[in-house]
Amino acid sequence: MDTKEINARYSLLAEETCCLSCGGAVDKSGAKKGEICIDLGSGRGTDVIRLAETVGETGFAFGVDVTEEMIRKAEKTAEKMGISNIRFIHSDLEHIDLPDDTANLIVSNCTLNHVANKPAVWAEIYRLLQNGGRFVISDIYSTDIVPEEYATDPVAIAECWAGSIPKTEYLKIIQQAGFKSINILEESRPYPKGKIEVASFTISGTKDEYSCC
Repeated sequence: MDTKEINARYSLLAEETCCLSCGGAVDKSGAKKGEICIDLGSGRGTDVIRLAETVGETGFAFGVDVTEEMIRKAEKTAEKMGISNIRFIHSDLEHIDLPDDTANLIVSNCTLNHVANKPAVWAEIYRLLQNGGRFVISDIYSTDIVPEEYATDPVAIAECWAGSIPKTEYLKIIQQAGFKSINILEESRPYPKGKIEVASFTISGTKDEYSCC
C-alpha cells in the first residue's frame, strides 16, 4: 500500500463535491449544547462544523484528518462562516495529540475502514472519551476477507471498502478496546465490491469503566 498515493487521491477529493461518507453519524449522535466533540476523518469539515454549531459557544469541536488539503479547506470554510469553537488537527488516527478524557462524543463517517491498525484507532477512541462519553461511528465492513489484490490497491482503499474487515472482527476489536456494549443503529444489505460483498452500518457505544460485561 502506498500512503502517498492514497493521500494524493484525497487531496484531489478535497476540491470535489463528492461525499466520502457512508452514513449519518452526526445525525444520530445527539450532540448537545456544551459538549466536546471529535470527528475522526473530518475531511472538508462539513460534519465537524455542524457539531460546532450544535454544541454552541460553551462546547467545542475537533476535526482530525490525515490529509493537509482537507484540513486547509476545512479551516477556510470555518473561518468564512465565523465559527470559532472549532480546531482542525492534521494527524493519523492512531496517535492524536489530545489529552485523555477529552470528549463527550466521537463521531466518524466511513473513515476507520481506511486505517491499517484498527485496534490502535479504537484504543484512541476509548482513551479520548470521558467516562460516560459515547461514540457514533458509520463505517463499512466486509462479508469476507478482502482479497490481497484489492487490500493493497490505493484506489480501492480510497473508495472506502478495500480496507474493510468482517463484521465479527470489527465488533471484537471494539470490545477489546474496552467498550462493554455496542448498538447497531442502522445497517445496509450487503452489496458487491470487487470479488466480495460489503455493507455499511452505524454503531454506537458508551465508555463506562464501571459497567458489567
